[in-house]
Amino acid sequence: MGQTTAQQVSDGNAHSMIDTTTGETIYNRVPQVTWDFWLVKLLAVTVGETAADLIASNLGMGLTNTSLIMSVFLAIALVFQFQQQKYVPWIYWSTVVLVSVVGTLITDNFIDNLGWSFTPITLMFAAALATTFAVWYAVEKTLSIHSIYTFRREAFYWLAILFTFALGTSAGDQLAEGLGAGYLLSGIMYAAVIAVIAGLFYSGKMNGILAFWLAYIVTRPMGASFGDYLSQPVANGGLGLGTVVTSLIFFAAIAATIMYMTRSKDGLERIPE
Repeated sequence: MGQTTAQQVSDGNAHSMIDTTTGETIYNRVPQVTWDFWLVKLLAVTVGETAADLIASNLGMGLTNTSLIMSVFLAIALVFQFQQQKYVPWIYWSTVVLVSVVGTLITDNFIDNLGWSFTPITLMFAAALATTFAVWYAVEKTLSIHSIYTFRREAFYWLAILFTFALGTSAGDQLAEGLGAGYLLSGIMYAAVIAVIAGLFYSGKMNGILAFWLAYIVTRPMGASFGDYLSQPVANGGLGLGTVVTSLIFFAAIAATIMYMTRSKDGLERIPE
């Protein structure tokens, strides 16, 4: 896919960019950050945790086979996502759910198949994410999520998303299991961290881009902790709903929210000047 050739035009009181080849308005290929963005993000990360356990354990497919199959599904979803010239809710969020599942499985493979402990995995993915941001900024001179309208920027975006899920999984498991905090307490602690990030952002003490990515990282272990709390047996500190029931509840909630997004066009964003 080639780079989009664009110019700025005035549209009433707003200024947006148009493709000089087609004359069409250029849209952001990822959603604007709204309240329902964070709602579906939280639901998606919870499903990522429970669905990975459901497929690998309950359905008896095993970790390796599940990882391979879900990686193929993710690759297919990314092909569809990269073909879009603007944000399409069901395609975008289907991809996010699959990234969540694969990110969880990547961490699980390092732990269960390779025998790594939580700390080196967390440090490795933190370094990978930092490197992604560094290269992204060096190449594009921005980390803004409001200007994802080229193939290269979107590639950086999804790579960062994958590493945030893998990092969030390992960090969340380290607190809940490795340090013995438990699922519910871990979820509450991560929610408190997000509240602090939100407070700093809305008080003008934290840059919007930094606040977004920090919140994006932390919502992963928060959602996973609450997902485990709902699905894990009572003996393990959960409510015992099981992965099937928990996954179905959250899939239904995701579907309902995506239907709302599609009808309301919530999240659709033109590229500003």
